[in-house]
Amino acid sequence: MAETIINLKQKIGKGYGSFWRSKVRYRVVKGGRGSKKSTTTTQWMIYNIMKYPLANALVIRRVFNTHKDSTYAQLKWAANNLEVYHLWYFSKSPLEATYIPTGQKILFRGLDDPMSITSITVEKGYLCWVWFEEAFQIMNEEDFNKIDMSIRGEVPKGYFKQLTLTFNPWSEKHWLKKRFFDKKDDDVFAITTTYKCNEFLGNDDREIFEKMQRNNPRRYSIEGKGNWGIAEGLVYDNWEVKEFDYKEISKKATVKSCFGLDFGYTNDPTAFICLLINEEAKEIYIFDEHYQKAMKNNDIANMIKYKGYTKEKIIADSAEPKSIDELKMFGIPRVQSAVKGKDSILNGIQFIQQYKIYVHPKCENTVIELSNYVWDNKDGQILNKPIDDYNHLMDAFRYAMEQLKKPRFIMK
Repeated sequence: MAETIINLKQKIGKGYGSFWRSKVRYRVVKGGRGSKKSTTTTQWMIYNIMKYPLANALVIRRVFNTHKDSTYAQLKWAANNLEVYHLWYFSKSPLEATYIPTGQKILFRGLDDPMSITSITVEKGYLCWVWFEEAFQIMNEEDFNKIDMSIRGEVPKGYFKQLTLTFNPWSEKHWLKKRFFDKKDDDVFAITTTYKCNEFLGNDDREIFEKMQRNNPRRYSIEGKGNWGIAEGLVYDNWEVKEFDYKEISKKATVKSCFGLDFGYTNDPTAFICLLINEEAKEIYIFDEHYQKAMKNNDIANMIKYKGYTKEKIIADSAEPKSIDELKMFGIPRVQSAVKGKDSILNGIQFIQQYKIYVHPKCENTVIELSNYVWDNKDGQILNKPIDDYNHLMDAFRYAMEQLKKPRFIMK
């Protein structure tokens, strides 16, 4: 076999030397966007599978079907970047990566199918390493503990077992902070990384962060500097992440479905949210979402059709009547404008605060917004209005709830 010599330091870059060398049980990286945490982890995994011929790896995300466009694609990139792609076989069914010379595997699983994880076995060698990507989405520490406990047993001399967690630190209330960052533990290697350690970013990428620092310091603190999101002053504290079967809930006579849409394009995402409301029990179940920039109106219509909500009543931002008319023209007949007026944001918030909110784990962007949607403040004084940020799905949420009040209460 012909040898290929590469400069590993040039491929990986700086800022992750201690991470790369660490062999402790838990290796935890919180970081801002663009901080190389995922690309470094994928290259580490490809390199070390090839280095340790009896080791196998498992990659976990909250929802299995999100792997294909994230971790799976990133591992393919890593193999290419390390110039060893020809030694790997990436299969889509089943979703896995195989190191051809030895048959070692990188497996992919989702917490939405726990049986697929607890019953996992490898054909050759040992399951040594687990990578939890977007670990912030694991809202229940017990889900992590079950997998942690399953990675046990002796491994050959020179081998080690390790769990790696990478995530954006959206909320300081998350169990990850207390577990891995608030106390010293010899079994834990925990660091915070930022875009400043990513020498592979272009000037245009850095400009985005510089503009964010000037115009939106709070978002920059989280997405730029990798600091924990501050949970003080949350607009909604009446929510939790919970697994539920929305089809079963929708069968109840007291349950009504509601849908909201907030338009975006270049700077802001289009946000679509789907709710089930039990008026009798004062419960809201958020069961689906869509969150994407640069969507044209025909794209929005196709998304709604694909999700199966064509015939549903959808309350949309009335600031774009032309977009609403176009959605009707594209085959979404029941979309209609929200009503606007004085104090409509506060009225909508107060109405939602009367309910208990349950968010399905797959609604990742809803969880992020709920975790960071806070009351604005000036010089430390809390104001009676929310920040103009982390509010795209929150606005769509208020629009969706509008139809529950009769007469329709005013929205903005």
